[in-house]
Amino acid sequence: MLKSLYSGVTGMKSQQTKMDVISNNIANVSTTGFKAGRVRFEDMISQTNANAQEGINAQQVGLGVQTGSIDTIMTGGSLQTTGRALDFGIENGDSSFFTVSGNGGVEVSYTRDGGFYTGADGSLVTSSGLNVMGYSANVDGTGIVAGNALRELVIPATRVVGADTFNLQSYTVDNTGIIKGTYSDGKSYVLGQMALTSFSNPDGLEKAGSNLYVATANSGVAELGRPGDAGYGKVQSGFLEMSNVDLANEFTEMIVTNRAYQANSRSITTSDQMLEELINLKR
Repeated sequence: MLKSLYSGVTGMKSQQTKMDVISNNIANVSTTGFKAGRVRFEDMISQTNANAQEGINAQQVGLGVQTGSIDTIMTGGSLQTTGRALDFGIENGDSSFFTVSGNGGVEVSYTRDGGFYTGADGSLVTSSGLNVMGYSANVDGTGIVAGNALRELVIPATRVVGADTFNLQSYTVDNTGIIKGTYSDGKSYVLGQMALTSFSNPDGLEKAGSNLYVATANSGVAELGRPGDAGYGKVQSGFLEMSNVDLANEFTEMIVTNRAYQANSRSITTSDQMLEELINLKR
């Protein structure tokens, strides 16, 4: 009898965890690049009253439920047009992320939120001030330096050519992440290229807040690449990735979770009534 009380308690705790995840999904339905969470349950250890024998199955009583996993669903969200030059979305690259860093490049994080800004020195940064990382352009601005060494991307306001200094007039970013700037000398120069990082198991990344992820032992090694490379997807300027939360599914799961919570509560109430009847036998 007491086992049923504790089984009901484990059910209520587990359903509360699921409701917490559902509520967080709904709260972030408008968060750029947000990836929905999912809760999976598994049964706890069972008490064996009799072992299996030839022709006779084992007699086991379960002792409740526990949270098996809380997964992050890394499917890509829809791209929403913004028309802003420094908004970027990753197309056809669900396991790819923008690479950002803080503290002088020591702390590296990853994000699907491509809403970037330029700092006072022309550096490309996130809304929280982290530097967007990429590949350097060669000295004459005709291409990208070979190799995978990352640096902070900068769109300089001026460019020195010989003894002359020219001012930035405009800049563009193509779908391979290459940034080109046009200066007052009428020429276009390559300024750098965005980097993308891919993981063999992106579900293993850990959420760090502010739309950031950090690598873990289960995410696999961070593999640097460039937009347009096989498996990395392309960068679309003027777009942001929407949350992948499905509100219809979340509301359905909320109803199911609420009913499951009520059912577990009822099992506790019923077990209590049965105990009361047992105690009243003495009267």
